[in-house]
Amino acid sequence: MDYTGEVRTIGADHVALREQVLAELRRRIVDGDYAQGERLTETRLADDFGVSRNPVREALRVVEAEGFVHILPRRGAVVATLDETAVRDLFAVREQLETLAAGLAAERATPKDVDRLRRLLADASEATEAKDFDRVAELNSAFHRAVITVSANRWLLSMSAALYHHVHWVFRVGAAQRAPHSWEEHIRLVDAIAAGDRAAATTAARLHVEAAAKAALNGQAQRPTA
Repeated sequence: MDYTGEVRTIGADHVALREQVLAELRRRIVDGDYAQGERLTETRLADDFGVSRNPVREALRVVEAEGFVHILPRRGAVVATLDETAVRDLFAVREQLETLAAGLAAERATPKDVDRLRRLLADASEATEAKDFDRVAELNSAFHRAVITVSANRWLLSMSAALYHHVHWVFRVGAAQRAPHSWEEHIRLVDAIAAGDRAAATTAARLHVEAAAKAALNGQAQRPTA
């Protein structure tokens, strides 16, 4: 939905329709428009997006491979649930990836890179104050991708692409509670990168991921069971 309140469909678009359907389907899952455990039929999604069932079917195959949905016999697609095992596995990978990226970023960041990171922090602070948690979640992912970009390690950048869709998903679930603490931790990380201090940047990244993991797992424990 756009800011005018009109429902946005993409059936009339002509460029890379499958990719557009995929991006919109993924976004709606990550943002909670399609809730965990919700059934998604091809017909319903085709109606939602204003397209035929073919690009929907193709998009569902991709999000199934990415772990966002499960395709069940005779039931169709069901949005995956962020259970404790999935969250623990995600943060185990995040810790290894983000500490490495932070250390490399501290060694390789230019003043322009640091300015970009600080602008993201300022934007996130404004969004947090405004309680715009959709925007906060977007900026959280953008910040972490930016640190990986500053690391200038193409393997990290390639490996992180799919991961951060799930990071966004987990963060969005608890954004209201997590956001103020998250940005304080980000500031410490950027300060260490700006100082060129690899050890401090690595430590800041590790502590940030540990705090984020604890918050996410606490949120899982507090969720009502079906």
